Amino acid sequence: MEKHYLSSLFSPESILVFAGDADEPGSLTPQARTLHEALRAQRYAGTLAFLDTRTSGTLADLAQTRADLAIIALPPAEVAAALEVACRIGCRSALVMCNSLGAAQAAELRRIARREGVHLLGPNGLGMQCPRLQLNASAIGPLARSGPLALVCQSGALTASMLDWARSNAVGFSSVVSLGPNTAVDIAQVLDYLANDAHTHSILVYLEGISSARRFMSALRSAANAKPVVVLKAGRRPAGNEAAQTHSGAIVGSDDVFDSALRRAGAVRVRSFVELFSAAKCLASRYRPVGKRLAIVTNGGGPGVLAADWVNEIFLLLGRLSPEAADALKPQLPELASLTDLIDLSEDATPAHYQLALEATAHDREVDGVLVIFSAKAGSDAEAVARAVADTKKSIGKPVLACWMGDATMGTARSVLNDAAIPSFRTPEAAVGAFGNIASFYQNQLLLQQTPPPLSTLAKPDIEGARLVIESVLAERRKVLTEMESKTLLSAFHIPVTQTTLARNANEAMMIATQLGFPVALKIDSPDITHKSDVQGVALNIMNGAGVRDTYHDMVERVARLQPGARINGVTVQKMARAQRGREICVGMVTDDPFGPVIVFGAGGTMIELIRDRAMELPPLNQFLARRLIERSRVAETLAEWRGASPVDMDALERVLLRVSEMVCELPQLREMDINPIIVDESGAVAVDARIVIDSAPQGAGLGAGPSAYAHLAILPYPARYEQVWPMRGGGEYTVRPIHPNDAQMLQALVQSLSPESRYFRFVSSMTKLPPPMLARFTLIDYDREMALVAVCKQRTAATDGSIVETERIIGVSRYVTNPDQSTCEFSLVVADDFAGKGIGSRLMENIMDVAREKGLSEIVGLVLTNNPGMLKLMRSLGFEVKPFPEDPDFKLVTHAL
Repeated sequence: MEKHYLSSLFSPESILVFAGDADEPGSLTPQARTLHEALRAQRYAGTLAFLDTRTSGTLADLAQTRADLAIIALPPAEVAAALEVACRIGCRSALVMCNSLGAAQAAELRRIARREGVHLLGPNGLGMQCPRLQLNASAIGPLARSGPLALVCQSGALTASMLDWARSNAVGFSSVVSLGPNTAVDIAQVLDYLANDAHTHSILVYLEGISSARRFMSALRSAANAKPVVVLKAGRRPAGNEAAQTHSGAIVGSDDVFDSALRRAGAVRVRSFVELFSAAKCLASRYRPVGKRLAIVTNGGGPGVLAADWVNEIFLLLGRLSPEAADALKPQLPELASLTDLIDLSEDATPAHYQLALEATAHDREVDGVLVIFSAKAGSDAEAVARAVADTKKSIGKPVLACWMGDATMGTARSVLNDAAIPSFRTPEAAVGAFGNIASFYQNQLLLQQTPPPLSTLAKPDIEGARLVIESVLAERRKVLTEMESKTLLSAFHIPVTQTTLARNANEAMMIATQLGFPVALKIDSPDITHKSDVQGVALNIMNGAGVRDTYHDMVERVARLQPGARINGVTVQKMARAQRGREICVGMVTDDPFGPVIVFGAGGTMIELIRDRAMELPPLNQFLARRLIERSRVAETLAEWRGASPVDMDALERVLLRVSEMVCELPQLREMDINPIIVDESGAVAVDARIVIDSAPQGAGLGAGPSAYAHLAILPYPARYEQVWPMRGGGEYTVRPIHPNDAQMLQALVQSLSPESRYFRFVSSMTKLPPPMLARFTLIDYDREMALVAVCKQRTAATDGSIVETERIIGVSRYVTNPDQSTCEFSLVVADDFAGKGIGSRLMENIMDVAREKGLSEIVGLVLTNNPGMLKLMRSLGFEVKPFPEDPDFKLVTHAL
């Protein structure tokens, strides 16, 4: 496989160091002295050379010292000149270790690097380490030990603390990267590199902030799809925003949104750096889906109860043995204290007892993971029990965690567990929390696999009508829609609303109420009043015309007195919605910086800010995501049969969420929204009140179906607009559409069906199938920075019962990936051998070029093996220029201007 574009930075084969003369330590900066010591403390596996820019010589002389990476640790005034020299002599990457550069100087370094096509890490960071290469290009401290974890950290001080902790706990790293506040290579690019790094099995991230939500989410989703990613984030701000104009805006804090973003990206969030490492260790040990049911095997009731309490506290489930497994275990363990919730062995439990209990739980279908707790007792052998658990674990396919309680006498036992790759903890709560991270990771992976389109499969909404309403409000220089305008927007997206009519005077209100039928509700209509109830602008259950007339007069007078400057359009009249057996729900939307629109779901009504029940999800939504969003709220418990009321119509509630998702995707002017309350019961859902805040579309967000239409979203929707049906040469038809995660098995089948020659032409490898990380990376993509189009045809096969089953088959794939210059892209193409010569390759290439052209890319390039005449002929027929590839004569470089 070809190298990642950042390989020259993070795993260089040759390094050139600009750090002054080590023989004159008085002339060195503190970073330079530290760097010299760090580099010389061990023998770097590549080529290392030192260059003093003060010596005489020409660029021609310096060009002989060309290297992958230039490391610069000079006084601030000399850094830019050194970077210019590094660029001129062909260094592909640069690391600047200088902590006293201002924003203007950092911007100048980025400009130089961008102009020369050099990847720049720094300034104002502490550098990086690659223990596998014995490379310590940092001021973090001694070189970390080699291992499968990668650490990316936005705090130099915390990086050093983490490495110090890891050193004393035998934790090793594939890469350690310390990012400063002004670095050109950002956290998104580092994650992209680590996702593709074969030496990295898990990624640890300490995060303080991000500059681009789209780039960050793209890289994080890609990385988390390939390997476990655990995130520790600083700056947990309290929820609440005094400037919010809706209830949703008031109760949602930025940290809540960050949690939602991480969950949608398939990553796991932790609260301390000790938990960061324990989570990564657990996740790396069992990379496969598991559930939430944790069984507990213990020789002490107290520790077992503590563990069980914490299981409930963090919303896991206690794994209980099935009746069959319990009946089989009891005769083998006559001294067993309990099997009800815990497998509570006696205080005299032997290693054999632990082995029997562990085997029973680990092979039970009712259990997803096992926590083994050992408490020191007189005469017990902690090491022997640990060896029994380690031996048993070899035949178990589920996560096994251990808690050996105690300290002085447990060192050897913990070493046994560590050698067996069994995560070991000192307290039951820590062990349960670690399993909770495993459960969260695999639940989040299910969310990661969802790539919904911007519009659901429901009836098409009136998008243009909704935009006209928004444009008319903005034209009046207003940002808050009236209830009538808000409900018009909801109706345009087919969200059921109560019939609402605006009355300009008391007589109108009385006539409207009589026509609608009593009881009715009256609400003040004013663009200047944020919450009607704050000014007593809502009256419910009015039973007759006289009551309507009197209430109208009282309400208008009261509101004018309480908020004198407010413009009052009148009073809206609506028939009271059914509520006796209904539940009050709130569906809202807030705009976060930097993640953009976020959909909020929870309990509704007048107590919303007091209850503060909120669950969040980034758009777009599909039915799976909508159902999970509902399940995460506290009000979800009341939606089933509750206090004598029938279960609500969940399908209707999910449709409301899908419609709100459509609104958020198609209307980038939306800023905040409350649909509160929504009355939902067994017969459906209806929006009783709504408040929407708008503004001009964010910079870069467009309208329509172009590539900028969804620039306001952190996750780009599935681009269904590229789906097309084409006739096949020789008869039949096939569909060309963007790839999605569900295509993984069909893509694997395509690769396995290829001839050895075709596989080699495509992958330049003799592999017979795609490894799981590569398969995941090829099918879950960010449509913003790359595109893969698959040609799919239907085929009929005979089932085992003799019936004919129609299935789909991928018969070709074209792909482009945007290059780091953001103006060109590199393509690949493969077509099934038995469909060669049917025009599929040409069609896939033309379509992928159209997508790249729409994205604004200027050129598409590719490498084709010289001995692949069929592909070279196709490229020439499509207008590609075929040129020699200077770096390898076995390839031809093919290019086409877009």
